[in-house]
Amino acid sequence: MILLLLLIAGVMGTFIAQDLFIFLLFYEVVVIPIYIMVIIWGSSKRVTKEYAGMKLTIYLLIGSAFLLVGVIALFVRSVAITGVPDMSFEGLAQVAFPEEFQIYMFGLMLIGFGSLLSMWPLHSWSPDGYAGAPTAVSMIHAGVLKKIGGYGLIRLAIFVLPLGAKFWAPYIAVLGVAGVAYAAMGALAQKDLKYVVGYSSVSHMGYVLLGVASLGVIGVNGAVANMFAHGVMAALFFSMIGFIYERTHTRWIPDMGGLSHQAPKLSVGFMMAGMASLGLPGLISFVPEFTIFLDSFRVFGWLAVIAIAGIIVTALYVLRLVPIPYLVRLNQNSATLKTFVGRNLYLWWF
Repeated sequence: MILLLLLIAGVMGTFIAQDLFIFLLFYEVVVIPIYIMVIIWGSSKRVTKEYAGMKLTIYLLIGSAFLLVGVIALFVRSVAITGVPDMSFEGLAQVAFPEEFQIYMFGLMLIGFGSLLSMWPLHSWSPDGYAGAPTAVSMIHAGVLKKIGGYGLIRLAIFVLPLGAKFWAPYIAVLGVAGVAYAAMGALAQKDLKYVVGYSSVSHMGYVLLGVASLGVIGVNGAVANMFAHGVMAALFFSMIGFIYERTHTRWIPDMGGLSHQAPKLSVGFMMAGMASLGLPGLISFVPEFTIFLDSFRVFGWLAVIAIAGIIVTALYVLRLVPIPYLVRLNQNSATLKTFVGRNLYLWWF
């Protein structure tokens, strides 16, 4: 509980910090409790929890190293230009940094924040980290921690370095679309519940990057709303997967033959999270994704069409996942026969 509260304090601190040094300090505070909680209380079938914790920590520390270089360079250059030692976001935004300097600094921050946002190809820590982490850490990580990357890109990188953002925007869009397509196909191939949601998270962050790259009011607002929507539905997914693992001691999809007759409330929540993940109209992800596609199509054209096609793959892996707890209750008297028929019905259907 101490480590969990320390993690939450670090995450909240990054969102309320108005000073670049304080922001980086809270960002660093987050790393240590996550590593300890994963290697002690984590669980994973495909990789060891030590491997997952080490991989997660190394990626986050590499990203923070790039951020540290960018923060020091921003401070030194701002003092050289204005003569005033100021590290506040508003103060740095008033400094007229040269365009070439902005391009280099934005590149550093893109690597730093992009690694935390699981931007392709810096994404591979995310599914392993989710699978190895305990349920509460997975929920906080997917729901809040990963959003620090998107928040930093919008609140700091674009706000302070607008010319650098304009230069890097097409590259961000390409990386975002690549992440959408790659991670969606990766989620479709997984058989572990947490890995499916982990790759799904990487795919949804690709949409966030696409909205940020549009640099328009509609697209950036869509990216912010999509981060909030993903935080809610990913936390819901991981809480229910943790419940299933606690009761069955497995997250392996082929081992399951339907749980709706044993856990009907779980099934309803699982289905709602799945429908929200694929962007069903009326649920939380539809409006953010629609606004992202609207603005990105205006700027990038056919690149946005490729990202929209990623929704089809999203629907495939979500509809493959949802029947796990939601198979129709079978009317046989034998519980063993129910499990047997349910499992074979699932395998036949997919």
